[in-house]
Amino acid sequence: MESKGISKAIIVRLPRYYRYLGELMEEGVERISSGELSERMHVTASQIRQDLNHFGGFGQQGYGYNVRTLYEEIAKILGLDNEHHMIIIGAGNLGRAIANYGNFEKRGFIIDGLFDRDQRLSGVDSRGMRVYSMEELEPFLETHMVDIAVLAIPKTAANEVARRLVRCGISAIWNFAHTDLDVPDNVIVENVHLSESLMRLSYTLANQKADEHMACGEKMSDG
Repeated sequence: MESKGISKAIIVRLPRYYRYLGELMEEGVERISSGELSERMHVTASQIRQDLNHFGGFGQQGYGYNVRTLYEEIAKILGLDNEHHMIIIGAGNLGRAIANYGNFEKRGFIIDGLFDRDQRLSGVDSRGMRVYSMEELEPFLETHMVDIAVLAIPKTAANEVARRLVRCGISAIWNFAHTDLDVPDNVIVENVHLSESLMRLSYTLANQKADEHMACGEKMSDG
């Protein structure tokens, strides 16, 4: 998409549109204007129109957007009209939490199995899924069509495992390991650094408190 001039910021917003439109359908809403959608999402109406115009617009003057049609079109843009088969490397707490998140299957993300280096976990079912040993990784990938690999392992092992995945033809990695992966440019990596996200939240909270403290001080001086 980015090769067609679509900015990363727009791509980041598309899943939010998809989620809100899904909620609207559950509420029985059939059509919505950019202004009404703006109020729900806290994104300006002009931003919504600009974003959607990159993909054809989908709205009608004086009518707004057909909620179901727009939902289905955004699903196609996001590639959600196809199934994506996934494996999870790491059957610890994080790996199991990801495996147990039922919404993935609703979105077409099928988890085919978990892998872990701890031999004691091999063969143990997690929500109906088998846990394989890491020795079984390459043979499994030879016989299964896997689109995405999830890394839920310590950073010390992440690059070695990523190289194994790449050698087996995996070209998309969802990386929860707290490290940047050294992979070829044609391998798509989506990094999820939980501690960095928490630090950004901490920064915003600290600055909010500082602003409140400053405002309180100004009030006292005025009084």
